[in-house]
Amino acid sequence: MHKWLRTESFAAWAFMAPGLILLAVFVFWPIIYGIPLSLTNYSVISRTEYVGLDNFSKAFADRNFLISLWNSLVYVLIVPFIQVFSILMAVLVNNTRIPGIKAFRTAYYIPVVTSMVAVALIWSWLLGNNGVVNYLLSRAGILSEQIYWLSNSSTALYVMMFITMWKGLGYYMMLYLAGLQNIPADLYEAARVDGAGRWRLILAITIPLLRPYILFCTLISLMSALRVFDEVYILTNGNGGPGTATLTSSLYIFQKGMQQFEFGYASALGLIVSVVLAVLSVIVFRLNRKGGVNPY
Repeated sequence: MHKWLRTESFAAWAFMAPGLILLAVFVFWPIIYGIPLSLTNYSVISRTEYVGLDNFSKAFADRNFLISLWNSLVYVLIVPFIQVFSILMAVLVNNTRIPGIKAFRTAYYIPVVTSMVAVALIWSWLLGNNGVVNYLLSRAGILSEQIYWLSNSSTALYVMMFITMWKGLGYYMMLYLAGLQNIPADLYEAARVDGAGRWRLILAITIPLLRPYILFCTLISLMSALRVFDEVYILTNGNGGPGTATLTSSLYIFQKGMQQFEFGYASALGLIVSVVLAVLSVIVFRLNRKGGVNPY
């Protein structure tokens, strides 16, 4: 035991212990506890009884939940756009010869550290009925009449998706930038000698060597998109409007659990969303394996 305390394994576990404890308490334990809870009608205002799979059958007959799940799946469509744009941004700011490149990096990262409340207020002002966006588009002759971006059921969800993408791009850009700086410059020099152009370098060297980062960023952005909550809650005052146009699964689970106190039913909804997320994660892993050949 004394020798083991001096090993690198002990040091590694010691450093990981605080994070593992937080994960166990705030992630793994709620998931484990949510499984038996989903089989009851647990509520703070009524008697708790075992109901079996009734909550799950109720979920698949719940029109609002199905709409919220569909909206969350639509939200996932921003994931590939986030990855493509953040990689291109990382490639751009990785060029240290550009004057003021550090200022560019800082500017791109500012939305990430900005409070979502502040972001929501800014975009509410920009996209308001008499906001800056409508004004500029009208002056440019693109719009003949105002568009109610946040109160129109046909545009509200996509506006939310754009705001999420705008706020998160800087975060993923920095992760990809770290990956780019770990790629040996000799590989690019050898490829240029062989006549490879800029896009060939990106497709043949940059993308294949960034695969571990792409997998990680894709999974993180996938989970964030499927569980999106803050921006929808703030911009719609917690109701997912107009109507159910921006009602996402996380917001609906919040409404059922924290507003209507149906904790058993909310736990069942959360488990269903978790299964959907697990399936999508497996698909991402499979696609990552198939795309692992360097074409250069």
